[in-house]
Amino acid sequence: MHTSVFAQSVAVTSIVEHPALDAIKDGVQESLTKAGYTEAKGLKWQFQTAQGNTAIAAQIARKFVGDKPDVIVAIATPSAQAVVAATKTIPVVYSAVTDPVAAQLVKSMEPSGTNVTGVSDSLALEKQVELIKKVVPDAKRVGIVYNPGEANSVVVVKQLRELLPKSGLSLVEATAARTVDVGAAARSLVGKVDVIYTNTDNNVVSAYEALVKVGNDAKIPLIASDTDSVGRGAIAALGVNYHNLGLQTGNLVIKILKGQPAGELASETSDKLELYVNRTAAKKQGVTLTDAFIKSATKVVD
Repeated sequence: MHTSVFAQSVAVTSIVEHPALDAIKDGVQESLTKAGYTEAKGLKWQFQTAQGNTAIAAQIARKFVGDKPDVIVAIATPSAQAVVAATKTIPVVYSAVTDPVAAQLVKSMEPSGTNVTGVSDSLALEKQVELIKKVVPDAKRVGIVYNPGEANSVVVVKQLRELLPKSGLSLVEATAARTVDVGAAARSLVGKVDVIYTNTDNNVVSAYEALVKVGNDAKIPLIASDTDSVGRGAIAALGVNYHNLGLQTGNLVIKILKGQPAGELASETSDKLELYVNRTAAKKQGVTLTDAFIKSATKVVD
């Protein structure tokens, strides 16, 4: 094990670049910097994105394993799956993975005993349903656009199918296997849904503007699960602060760099949820928000 700070290396891979995932990468780097791990002091830092392509994610994983860094940080489910498949020895810290157990990264949230630990961005869906009802009280049909090839999205859709009927709501699904399909998938929901909810699906988040155009044109309220999408045109999101998630991920990386095995560190989740609200988006999508709801927001974006 390295004992000095010097000549340690951290390789970071992300499935795609969008604000939430970029905030994680920046948070990891900030944690390292605060702890004295900087390039000036000999830390080797490298970052690569797979541009939404799982084949490229697998290539990056193989390249990083060949580089033998001290820790690989894998942001989002497809990148984490690629890295975990590529090495059983190099410590892997995943981040922004909704369901690390379903994604088969770890057997449970307890210490894994393997080379893998990380931070999940899992959200209690009950709270998401409450948010939908607060924003669109008369809603009956909830639309969702998602990539059926992304494990985290499949898990959320399955849970929503079971959960929504308990609140008198039904789920209407539209799939988008590629980023370019998101607009068409959203258009297919027009006339069939009262609101569109999006989980942290990487394809959808990457092409969120296409969804916003449909929401604005057809007056369908959009509710997101990542707060960064509110600035891009969702009415509201109750979500994880991804910069904080990055700082939390960075703290796990530091423990490993200091010599603790990844397998001894339990997987973590974030308990700090923030409500972001966009009043302009509400007007464009035909929703009147109550003053009490707006006052309850962590941040109001206009």
